[in-house]
Parts: sequence; C-alpha cells; structure tokens
Amino acid sequence: MPDMIVKLYSLPKINCEKIEKLGTTIRRPLASEKTKVLDWIQRNFSISWADECEVSFSFQPISTYIAVVDKEIVGFASYNATNRNFFGPTGVKKEFQGKGIGKVLLLKSLVSMKEQGYAYGIIGGIGPEQFYTKTVGAVIIEGSDPGIYGSALK
Repeated sequence: MPDMIVKLYSLPKINCEKIEKLGTTIRRPLASEKTKVLDWIQRNFSISWADECEVSFSFQPISTYIAVVDKEIVGFASYNATNRNFFGPTGVKKEFQGKGIGKVLLLKSLVSMKEQGYAYGIIGGIGPEQFYTKTVGAVIIEGSDPGIYGSALK
C-alpha cells in the first residue's frame, strides 16, 4: 500500500458536533490507560498496530487520540508512532464507522502534527485512499509502495 502526503497548512476546520450527538468524546489517553488502549487495538485490529501505538505513549503529550463512548474505546488514531511526521495507525470499530469519528480523529492528529511545526504530513501505508483524498486533500506519493513496511517481518 502506498503512502500519501497532506498539506498541514490548509486543513479543514474540525467539526465535532455530529459525533458529540452520538455521545462521542475525542481525547488523548492517560498514561495509566496504556494497557487498555493497546489491548483494545490488538483485539480489534492487530498486534502490529498495537506495537506502533505503544511508541506514542513515550511522548508527552501522548501522540494518540482515542474516541470514547460510554467510557468504552470505539476508535483511535496515532501519529509520530512508526516514523516522525507519519499519521497512523488508525481505526474505528466497525459499528461506529461512517459516523464522522474517523474524520475527527484524523483532523485532531494532523492539527497536532502542524502544531509541532510540520508543513506536510505523511499518511503511511494507506487503506481507504478516497477517505484521505476527500477529507484532507491527501495525494499518493509516487513510488512509495511498499514504503517503510516493505521490509517488515512476516
């Protein structure tokens, strides 16, 4: 899967109204929630994604956002985890997809990257290309497949 690049200096405004109506809160996890977050990611996605996210807990502030409904995690997004200036991994529980949660997680993460001084962000090993193009105007980086994951252990 290729990587994409996004201009952090021209991001759309974050609108949380839609997800707040669902009772969803987007926030950074507490350090004391690390095991719960990583376990949730491993159960719902993969051990590799949990490993990548674990790196984000070594930063202050933690470079992960979680989506929470009724004190339960329903989504997450990490940045600066696998590489500096990289967004991902990210995922939203299946029954909560299509409700705007992934969009807010993406935008919160990209705004945080912008605040760190980056002008551009890399979305590594993209999944739904159309989502990133439509949401933040990301474009494929030619020649980036397989990218940093090409030499990953199987």
